[in-house]
Amino acid sequence: MTEVEVKKAQESLQDRLAQVIELLQRQRVVEDLTHRQEGHHHDLVENLVHRQNLVELQRKLDDLHPADIAYILEALPLEDRLTVWQLVRSERDGDILLEVSDAVRQTLIADMDDHELLAAAKEMDADELADLAPELPRDVVHELMESLDAQQRERVRSALSYDEEQVGALMDFEMVTIREDVSLEVVLRYLRRLKELPGHTDKLFVVDYDGILKGVLPIKRLLVNDPEKKVAEVMANDPVTFHPEEDAYDAAQAFERYDLISAPVVDKSDRLIGRLTIDEMVDLIREESESEVLNMAGLREEEDIFASVWRSLRNRWAWLAINLITAFVASRVIGLFEGSIEKLVALAALMPIVAGIGGNSGNQTITMIVRAMALDQVSPGNTGRLMRKELAVSLLNGLIWGGVIGAVAFWLYGSWSLGLVMTGAMTLNLLLAALMGVLIPMTLTRLGRDPAMGSSVMITAVTDSGGFFIFLGLATLFLL
Repeated sequence: MTEVEVKKAQESLQDRLAQVIELLQRQRVVEDLTHRQEGHHHDLVENLVHRQNLVELQRKLDDLHPADIAYILEALPLEDRLTVWQLVRSERDGDILLEVSDAVRQTLIADMDDHELLAAAKEMDADELADLAPELPRDVVHELMESLDAQQRERVRSALSYDEEQVGALMDFEMVTIREDVSLEVVLRYLRRLKELPGHTDKLFVVDYDGILKGVLPIKRLLVNDPEKKVAEVMANDPVTFHPEEDAYDAAQAFERYDLISAPVVDKSDRLIGRLTIDEMVDLIREESESEVLNMAGLREEEDIFASVWRSLRNRWAWLAINLITAFVASRVIGLFEGSIEKLVALAALMPIVAGIGGNSGNQTITMIVRAMALDQVSPGNTGRLMRKELAVSLLNGLIWGGVIGAVAFWLYGSWSLGLVMTGAMTLNLLLAALMGVLIPMTLTRLGRDPAMGSSVMITAVTDSGGFFIFLGLATLFLL
C-alpha cells in the first residue's frame, strides 16, 4: 500500500468516526427535544425517531470492518462506546474484542453477560480463545472449555501454558500439512477440496507420518513447477523455525529480518505443533512500541483515554511521586547556592537552560540505547565502545552549543567569565546526561526490569539536579 493509499484509508476512517459521532449527537438532540414535548403522541414519536437513528447507526456499523469498529470504540467516551457496542451484531463481537486495546476490551466485557461472552468466544479459534481467556470471568472460561472438543480444548490449554511473551502463546493452530512423497498435482487437488485456506497461508508444511517437520512448500513454487514433480523435489528443506519457549519479540525481529509471512513452530523433537503469522508479529511489535513509550513516561499500563479519573490517577501517581521527590532534591540543590544567586541574579535566569538542554540530550541518548537493546545490538563486548561514543558526541555538543549560549550570556550581561562558566556547565551536564543515558537502561536490565521503565523521569531528575549543581558550583567558584 502506497503512502497516498494509507493516507486515504486513514482519512476515510476519520470520516467514518465523524459520521458515527454525528449520529450519536443527533440521537441525543432528538431525545432531548422529544422529552420537552408534550402531547398524546409524544411516546410514539420519541420511539419512532429513536429507532430510526439507531437503525441508521447500525447500518453504518454493519458496513465497517471489525478493526474499524474497534478504532471507533476506542475513540468514544464510555457512554457512547457502550451505545455503539450494543448495536454491533453478536456474531461480530468476538472479532472486535480481539481488535480493541486491552483497556477498552475490559469495558466491553464488563457490559456483556455470560451468555453473550460465550456466544462471542465460540466463534474463535484456539489461539484467539487463549488471548481472550485471561480477561473472561472464570465460570465463563470453565463453561467454554467444557463446550470445546478434545482437540480444541488441548490447543487452548497448550497456548495458555506459555507466558504471554513466548512464541507458544502466539502460535496459530490452523495450517495446511502435506506429505513429501505426493505429487504437486495431488496437493493442488487437495487444496481445491478445502473450503478456504487459513489466513496468511504463503506456504504449506511438509511433515512425515509422525508429524515431524521435513520442510515447507511455498505456494509460489507449487504454482510454477511441473504438477508431476514430487513435493520432496520442490520443497525448501531449511525453513526458519521457532520453538514455543522462544521469546516472541525475538521471533518478531526474525520475521522482519527474513521477510516472513508465516513460519512453523516445532517442539524439541521437531514435531510441528503450530505456526506464527505476520499479523501476530505486527501486533506484537506495535504493542511493544506502545509499551516502551508508556514506560518511558512512567505509566504503569495502557490507559483508556476515557477511563475514570480514579483509574487514570492510579496509573499515573507512582512516577509522579518519584518525580516530586527528585524535584525537591533539585530545589535543595538550588537552596545550597541561595547566596550566590542573590549576589548574581543572572544565575537564576541562566540555570534552567543548562538543566533543560541536559535533559533533552539525556533523553536522546536513552532513547537510542533502549532501541539498541530492544534490537539486541548491545552486548557486554561493545558496552565500553558505546559509552565512549556517546560521551564524545556529548562533549562536542557541549562545546559547540555551550559556546553559543556562552556568547549569548556575554552579550546579555557583558561578562566573559559568565560566558565561560555557561560553556563549561553545559559541557559537563551533557557529559553527565550521556553517562546516565547509557547506565540507567543497562542497570534496569541487570535488575530484570524493562530498560525503558521510567527512564525519561530518571534522566530528567539527574540532569536537573546535576545541571543546577554544576552551573551554580562553577559560578560560585569562579564568579564570586
